Amino acid sequence: MGFKMGIVGLPNVGKSTLFNALTRTAAAQAANFPFCTIEPNVGEVAVPDARLDVLAGIAGSKTIIPTRMTFVDIAGLVRGASKGEGLGNQFLANIRECDAIAHVLRCFEDGDITHVEGRIDPVADAETIETELMLADMESIERRLVALGKKLRGGDQDTLDQDRLLRAALAALNEGKPARTVQVAEDDKRIWRQLMLLTSKPVLYVCNVEEAKAATGNSQSDRVAVMAKAQGAGTVVISARIEEELAQMPADDAAMFLEEMGLHEAGLDRLIKAGYALLGLQTYFTVGPKEARAWTITKGTLAPQAAGVIHGDFEKGFIRAETVGYDDYVAGKGEAGAKEAGKFRVEGKTYEVKDGDVLHFLFNA
Repeated sequence: MGFKMGIVGLPNVGKSTLFNALTRTAAAQAANFPFCTIEPNVGEVAVPDARLDVLAGIAGSKTIIPTRMTFVDIAGLVRGASKGEGLGNQFLANIRECDAIAHVLRCFEDGDITHVEGRIDPVADAETIETELMLADMESIERRLVALGKKLRGGDQDTLDQDRLLRAALAALNEGKPARTVQVAEDDKRIWRQLMLLTSKPVLYVCNVEEAKAATGNSQSDRVAVMAKAQGAGTVVISARIEEELAQMPADDAAMFLEEMGLHEAGLDRLIKAGYALLGLQTYFTVGPKEARAWTITKGTLAPQAAGVIHGDFEKGFIRAETVGYDDYVAGKGEAGAKEAGKFRVEGKTYEVKDGDVLHFLFNA
């Protein structure tokens, strides 16, 4: 399991430049592990994790397979998209399929690049996008409530739950709040996800700044950070132009370029990590002579469900998991050393997998 992030933004904010950098980065990675461009506006990139290389080196793995993240370059939004303006309907349909939304906001001045609304105001841009998504959700909910009304007399519990959750979302939207502000009980989360409301998705604000401010941000990105904190959203400062340049450089040159710019890592790496944090994701590993592989799960996932990420049969026939923490695996220079140090554990069905666990699953075929 990876995750899918939709990249949205008004025209001329750097959204496509950022996506092009992502796809070029992915193409450069393709020599080492699987990559695919599913459609012209969909691409997959590796999730950066230095731990995987370390584990592969210890185990002598022939192949390294990182987990992947899918980016979707969603058609440029304009005011009125909720009513079908521009590519409105296509835009909204694509967002529904994503796990999270990255709002690319223009935080740079450039007289050669016009802003669709004639001013540089990333906070207002974010509000424009959010408003269009909220209006689309309200229209969708009202239609669905009418359709559900005919089924409510049957007393089906799922229908009753859908009606109740849709009304809770509509109440929030009518107050000018996105659906993600609704407190959803654990028992309701399955149906809530199935509603696929646009404003229920977590948001990450991507502040596209001028190259000279890529390391520190600027006054505009500072404003976005204040807004994001108030909403409980994430933020990342990126220069899309720098990312585009990096994507075309050999690895050694890219590392030198980053250092010259005062950056510790590429903005795309920070974007992926922020996306993982936003969705509460973590990584576990399977390691052996044939391959070292990373797998993405949500925090709190139990061992059988973590096994199911590899294959459904692993979850159905789960017996136990043999596990070593990443630090213990490295300290012991492998599984044998970890066993000698007493760090090798056998865990059952109630074990909550930890970030960095090196796992081996036993199951009935």
